[in-house]
Amino acid sequence: MTDEQKTIAFVVYPGLTPLDLVGPLQVLSALAEFVPSYRTVVVGATKDTVGTDTPLRIAPSHTFDEVPSPFAVLVPGGTVPTLHAMSDENLLAWLRTAAAGAELVTSVCTGSLILGAAGLLEGKEATTHWMLRDVLTGLGAKPVARRWVEDGRVITAAGVSAGIDLALHLVERLAGRQVATNVQFVIEYDPEPPQGALDWANQPYGDLKPLRERTLREGLAGNPALLEKLLAHT
Repeated sequence: MTDEQKTIAFVVYPGLTPLDLVGPLQVLSALAEFVPSYRTVVVGATKDTVGTDTPLRIAPSHTFDEVPSPFAVLVPGGTVPTLHAMSDENLLAWLRTAAAGAELVTSVCTGSLILGAAGLLEGKEATTHWMLRDVLTGLGAKPVARRWVEDGRVITAAGVSAGIDLALHLVERLAGRQVATNVQFVIEYDPEPPQGALDWANQPYGDLKPLRERTLREGLAGNPALLEKLLAHT
């Protein structure tokens, strides 16, 4: 790393959703190719590999201690393990310290719940996966139903694939529209889902409500006070 480089740190913890991490990591690593003043790192409590919510395992490139003052932070989300991470004091302490000097504090999907648990969303507009968006109120945030939500230096993305959109937005913010367009061409991001665009007026909340409730109760079983607080706002 040169003295001029700005470090974008992607957080790893056990059980995260890989696309939340890898999608934006691919985009912002491409930014580093176009603009060498940026670099990407993947940080964790140790450099040991950790499991995800798929068979894929991920190994951080750096420990938290090795990256105390990043330029930007991105926290990916997941399901039950992400809610467990809301009580990981080692992770929360690093986030508070890193965020104190970071120019950008970002998340994908339920990663925003970890930011909230660290006290970084107080009074901020924010989003997360649509199934858990209302939970943000119990963390001091103002839930917003958008693909990504920018409130000053805090930028949160909606569920999973929204992390790619967030990352492209960050590239444009940091390096301009042409570089962002170049990166979009590099990753050939031009989604045409077979089922077409999502019909948000008919989101399957009823079908997925049992999954939502199970995720909250299993994920926060070890923190009943937080569970009660979040459920009170849903």
